[in-house]
Amino acid sequence: MPTSTRWTRRPEGSTWGDFGPDDQLGRLNLLTPEKVRQGAAEVTEGLAFCLSLPLEYPGGNVLSPRRFPPVVRPTLRGDHPNMNVRLGKDIKGATDIVSDDLVVLHLQYSTQWDSFAHVGSLFDVDGDGVPEAVYYNGFRAGEDVVGPESAADAGVPMGPGGASTSQAKRLGVENMAVKGMQGRGVLIDLAAHVGRARDYIGYDELMRIMAADRVEVETGDMVLLHTGFGEFLLEQGGKPTHFGVENTCAVLDGRDQRLLQWITDSGLVALMADNYAVEATPSRPGGDVCAILPLHEHCLFKLGVHLGELWYLTELATWLRAHGRNRFLLTAPPLRLTGAVGSPATPIATV
Repeated sequence: MPTSTRWTRRPEGSTWGDFGPDDQLGRLNLLTPEKVRQGAAEVTEGLAFCLSLPLEYPGGNVLSPRRFPPVVRPTLRGDHPNMNVRLGKDIKGATDIVSDDLVVLHLQYSTQWDSFAHVGSLFDVDGDGVPEAVYYNGFRAGEDVVGPESAADAGVPMGPGGASTSQAKRLGVENMAVKGMQGRGVLIDLAAHVGRARDYIGYDELMRIMAADRVEVETGDMVLLHTGFGEFLLEQGGKPTHFGVENTCAVLDGRDQRLLQWITDSGLVALMADNYAVEATPSRPGGDVCAILPLHEHCLFKLGVHLGELWYLTELATWLRAHGRNRFLLTAPPLRLTGAVGSPATPIATV
């Protein structure tokens, strides 16, 4: 077993240490130049599909009470809003008109990536019988992922000169940005088989759908699940209801151990969906001691597989099905925002 200065025990079935004692990329290490070439080889038409929702969607805070739509405001030029400002009014002949703005943005409100610092677990990494709060590869809460103790230091925009009080010193989303997040995407079209029913998709159903559509997932692929939920959110016009979001479209059954084992065995490097959490939340009841989000625990904490949520996949899925395809070039970097635990994304699929 690989060794580390941060842990003497690793979770069963995890990849901790497999890519080095201080690795922060997880299975992105399998996103090799060859996988990028394979993705590029899927481009035959030169058509690009935007896989992001408008970032003001889903609308409101029905999906998460802690996250709100972005607020876009102009910057200030002196004591005036910096919009439609004429530059050089005292300079003869100057013709410049400029506008400049800022955004207050909840990083995981809309189309997003989860970094490994987003979800950790209690696990006895020291083998002393006392579980610690840790993240992928044994990086520790309070040391490698830090935050303020007071609510007064969280949840509000800071003024000029303000300093960050929260940071993933390790496992931040910037690691994904530097890696590039480009390679071969493979789409599994759940909606084509189950419609908008709120089905819990386990291993057997997933295998049936993949076989019917002749979908093959190979090591290093990035896998996308089309449920139709992104299209549903657009239809709600920014006003989704609790009933609608809780009873519409398929979700993965994170309690299905065979499904989790397939994620391990497939060699996929990232898993994305157009729904809220990829997996069902709340999940089916588990044992006395278990993760509330078992698929998040399996992917982000154990395997080092990044998750993408609330992507927009319907237009791509429609085109791929019409042309008998399910593979494409995917380009999906997050913001290179040092220390962030998640990030908006504007993924592009090229076919």
